[in-house]
Amino acid sequence: MEQRTGRVVATVVGAAVGDALGAPFEFGPPGAFSARFPEPGCGGEMCGGGGWDPGEATDDTQMAVLVAESLLRRGGLNLPDIFARFQRWAAADPKDIGLQTEDVLTNGMPWDLAAALHFRVNRRAAGNGSLMRASTSAVYFARAGRTATMDAARRIAALTHGDRAAWEGTAVFHELVRLALEGADPLAALPDVLAAVHPDHRRRYGAVLAADWHPDQATEFNGAVWPCLGTAVWALRTTTTFEDAVRAAVDVGGDTDTVAAVTGGLAGAYHGWEAIPARWTEPLHVPLPGFGGRVLRSADLVELAHRLGDGPE
Repeated sequence: MEQRTGRVVATVVGAAVGDALGAPFEFGPPGAFSARFPEPGCGGEMCGGGGWDPGEATDDTQMAVLVAESLLRRGGLNLPDIFARFQRWAAADPKDIGLQTEDVLTNGMPWDLAAALHFRVNRRAAGNGSLMRASTSAVYFARAGRTATMDAARRIAALTHGDRAAWEGTAVFHELVRLALEGADPLAALPDVLAAVHPDHRRRYGAVLAADWHPDQATEFNGAVWPCLGTAVWALRTTTTFEDAVRAAVDVGGDTDTVAAVTGGLAGAYHGWEAIPARWTEPLHVPLPGFGGRVLRSADLVELAHRLGDGPE
């Protein structure tokens, strides 16, 4: 597999792998993954549990697939279409859906008002629910360059998250993936990426993306967008393999499926396809509630990633 293509595929599949690995440990204590699987490479990590089958991806990957299929079907960004797909999915009673996302998708408001209204009423909308689904859009818009990919990230995030903090975190993720797909070092580029963050949010992201930041320093639960992204970058920075990065992310505890999904996307873009253990991709599957009982397997995600990698026409 050509190098950029391998990175593209690894971004999409890596995010799904992290999601499925982290799901059984959600809201558990730090270190639970290593306590159960002390030696890397020994197998059995796709264990299921907590209502999830072994290898089953959660809402993180399900929504990422919905974004991907809209981008491909519509030939670009069609926000009303993405929102309608989200609504169809939410109405089919998925196993897991974020409280904020569910409210926005079911409050009866049109696509361009629902998230803003939720934010106006609740004043809290900086969850990681737009970041968790960004692997597919990050791949699709990568060839369009920094400004275009960050703008697309913000617009897709705003469908469900009215707080600009969520938009900016998703935009940073898009740009880090773009750099990694080009073969650049996304960690070395962080100062430049932060310069493209909205000034109101630059300081906060600068703190969690700093070279000496550790998840122990988080001031919010990692279900919030800042520590979620910060933890993913920390996991990439402090490890040398895809497997170790995802293990580190799950071991932080808390919102493990999403933290590991974001880490898996970044680590996949950075380390490439060959770095993802086959024992993790083989049991991987993504149910799509509301879409005729479809279940995507690893091969389906690989094909989807190939199509996304060409970007907009």
